[in-house]
Amino acid sequence: MPHDASEAAGATHDGAMETRGLEPVPDAERTGRVRELFPTWVAANISVLLLTMGAGLIVFNGLNFWQVLTVAIAAPVLSYGIVGLISIAGKRGGAPGMALSRAVFGQRGNLFPGALIWVARWGWETINAVTGAYAVLTVLDLLFGVKSNTLLIVVTLALFVTCTFLVSGLGINALRVCSTWSTYLFGAFSVLVLAYLVANTEWSAVFDKPAGSTAMMVAGIGTIAAGGISWVPSGPDFTRYLPRTASSRAMVGSTIGGAGIVVLPMVLMGAVMAVSTPDLASAQDPVSFIGELLPMWISVPYLVIAVIGMLLINSMSMYSAGFTAQTLGIKVSRAAAVSVNAVISLVFGFLLMVVATSFIGSFISFLTLLAVAFSAWIGVFGVDMLRRRSYDAEALMDTTRTSAYWYRGGFAWQAMTAWAVALLAGLLFTKVDWFSGPLASSWIGENGLGWAATIVVAGALYAVLPRTPAKEAEPVAEVREPVSI
Repeated sequence: MPHDASEAAGATHDGAMETRGLEPVPDAERTGRVRELFPTWVAANISVLLLTMGAGLIVFNGLNFWQVLTVAIAAPVLSYGIVGLISIAGKRGGAPGMALSRAVFGQRGNLFPGALIWVARWGWETINAVTGAYAVLTVLDLLFGVKSNTLLIVVTLALFVTCTFLVSGLGINALRVCSTWSTYLFGAFSVLVLAYLVANTEWSAVFDKPAGSTAMMVAGIGTIAAGGISWVPSGPDFTRYLPRTASSRAMVGSTIGGAGIVVLPMVLMGAVMAVSTPDLASAQDPVSFIGELLPMWISVPYLVIAVIGMLLINSMSMYSAGFTAQTLGIKVSRAAAVSVNAVISLVFGFLLMVVATSFIGSFISFLTLLAVAFSAWIGVFGVDMLRRRSYDAEALMDTTRTSAYWYRGGFAWQAMTAWAVALLAGLLFTKVDWFSGPLASSWIGENGLGWAATIVVAGALYAVLPRTPAKEAEPVAEVREPVSI
């Protein structure tokens, strides 16, 4: 029976380099532990962009400290709660998220959301690469007085993307080790930065700031949560090595906890900094302000750790993007598929750093559209998870009409219909710098909840449409999931 070229007999993650592609992980090799998810999602959020976004809540949304605190708590709970829930599919099926998606959309139908998500990742990886390059340029300026120029931009960007490619190409083990150490280092220096801010901030100015509108607070939650939403399809990629008996509640808790422990203090720090330096919310360079607000003995090591963190974010994104590329039928190994995204992020990153006039404007616009693109898939896949407890491993890998997930002509029309309608509905409520949907002025649009509307529309429509049965019974027995942490 023909299968994907990515399937490799005996592929494993036990060595230094992971060689397994899309094929589901056998039960005997599922030796992962739930607690490993905590540093994974810590690393996924080590980005100084959270400081800029926290500043934006003060400057653009007009919120006060307590409203920012509410946003900083609610956003990761909401978005990474969804990441954790969808990641349960990874332990059930033992395969990457976009491979499991074949069971929902059909072998051919899955190409459509897969292609959109793959393209969306280009932008996310570009943003992270640019931010990492800016951090390197800032460190060079602080330590040696080297000013940025076009040649230096190209060199730093290429160096960052190359390191990203190397780490993501090694696979899950390398990501786990790097995530653990970056968690310790970033946590230590974040405590140092917090202590400095506590001692040197004019707190009366922070707490005397008047409250903003509830609408702007809701919009702030939507903006911060959009970053987490972009990780949802990748959730199963990092849980497929967990045993089927792993606690689902613990998985969700570790995911929320790992993200929240970074998002909360970073957003608050950005908000506090913005009270005295409001310009940082709209700076073209989203990193250099750190060198202006913090003494060199704090800012330089903090930026170095941040560079490592952003490298890991990009490595995790490229790791998942490699799987997504393979589900599109690109007949290359996962590591080779990753190289495609590396080249694309290098080219787009150069354009953003040298040609674009507003980094933060481009970032917020991209984040908004990214969330809508991913949310249509989330709604359909999430409802399917409520109905499904197992996946047919052989059918996932069989891309011919003999697959149990071939449905009609390779398409599950119910899933495709719900996905397409929801995607259109989400765009109707969306407004960015260069695009505004006809319903963008509605309450949903004004509050930045187009992505939430997309999830609801996709899930509701898919739930009411008749389900297309697979051609054969799924062979993996349901395993009762423990609820204890």
